[in-house]
Amino acid sequence: MDDTFDAVREVLVETLELQQRPDDLHADTALFGSLPELDSFGVVQLVAALEQRFGITVDDDEFGAELFETVGTLTEFVDAKLAAA
Repeated sequence: MDDTFDAVREVLVETLELQQRPDDLHADTALFGSLPELDSFGVVQLVAALEQRFGITVDDDEFGAELFETVGTLTEFVDAKLAAA
């Protein structure tokens, strides 16, 4: 998870143009509802960036607030997608 975790943090900072550094984001860092940059457009941008970075596909029925709850939940989702590939 560590490599994926680090990469997810990088994608978050780069895609959403966050002021934080990737190291400032922890597994329990809240995302959706806490980051103004993660609005509906930000979610679409983030998903596209994750798909490109990890070579995964996120289906429409997989979208949900719980997916974007924390950096940890997002990383777990990406790890699961990578394991299923």
